Amino acid sequence: MKASFSIFIAFFLISASLSSWGVSSQADSCSSNLNLNGKIPFDTSSLICNPVWASQDFILRYSQAGPNLWSFVLSAPNNNAYISIGFSPNGNMVGSSAVVGWQSSDGTAGIKQYSLDGQTPSSVQPDKGKLAIPGNSSSVISSSTRVYVAFQLQTAQPETRLIYAVGPTGVFPSAPGDNRLAEHSDRATTTINYVTGKSDTKKIPYSNLRKSHGILGMVGWGILMPIGVIVARYFKQLDPIWFYSHVSIQTLGFIFGVAGIVSGIVLEDKTSASVNKHKGLGIFILVLGCLQVTAMLARPNKTSEYRKYWNWYHFTIGRLVIIFAMVNIFYGIDLANGGAGWNGGYAGVLVLLFIVATILEIKIWMKK
Repeated sequence: MKASFSIFIAFFLISASLSSWGVSSQADSCSSNLNLNGKIPFDTSSLICNPVWASQDFILRYSQAGPNLWSFVLSAPNNNAYISIGFSPNGNMVGSSAVVGWQSSDGTAGIKQYSLDGQTPSSVQPDKGKLAIPGNSSSVISSSTRVYVAFQLQTAQPETRLIYAVGPTGVFPSAPGDNRLAEHSDRATTTINYVTGKSDTKKIPYSNLRKSHGILGMVGWGILMPIGVIVARYFKQLDPIWFYSHVSIQTLGFIFGVAGIVSGIVLEDKTSASVNKHKGLGIFILVLGCLQVTAMLARPNKTSEYRKYWNWYHFTIGRLVIIFAMVNIFYGIDLANGGAGWNGGYAGVLVLLFIVATILEIKIWMKK
């Protein structure tokens, strides 16, 4: 009995040890050794390790390999997307150079340097940049559930402002094509002290201004304006309350919308962002909104023969403002990489307003 119990305990401990070893072998951390069976073309025995982007589980290892030579290994989960590290002189994406690596699910791997000349895929130039990467010193390795991007830089001191990014799932630079890089799905900016190894993650520049711009535009043009239309169409039996409510809501929406456009212009100036389509739509919406305000000042009396033409004009311009605003809001969310949260939240509000309008419309038709 004692012998059987001892065998059981020994088997349990061995199984637990093997299980623990299997889990750790599939993960990567600064407490584990970098063992890639000599697949990296330079010495990795003395690399300094730093977890640089917790939400994406990015780990950076580096060391000075010579007077003007530095070694880097970036590790991240292999989620069938490219990963990149950019070296920036000022902390901004534009003007930096990045090393991008990928290992697709079909086994295709690649590593390239890109010059980040703008914020659109066409302005991210492949095989260009300011990084001096020695020949045959870069490689991409897939090990278990992670991908490792290894490279060396010829420089006395690498830039201390680093930008990390992860690409959209399943989208990689295409060799038969122009090797353009698809827009990242997420990114982070950090600073690093190469002596101490300390790294600090920074917020995206002007993130509060970005949120203010988005919220003001969304609430003003995209929520209050439709509510004002609903009040004007379905509550005219509450005269004159409906009229003053309609004017008050639309005026507040116009003020919020103008504030959103002003903050967007300031944001563009500070970040040098290339958002011409988004800006153009915003200015067009603002012009339509100003036409509505002007029309209110020139509104003819109910008995005037021109009143029906004014009503048609007011109805048409108002609907155009709302339609173009909705389109531009979703486009702005996409430009800002707002993700499913912002898209879903705004779409939920629109669905709710649509349901309310449908119920009220049905009531009108039932009375007729």
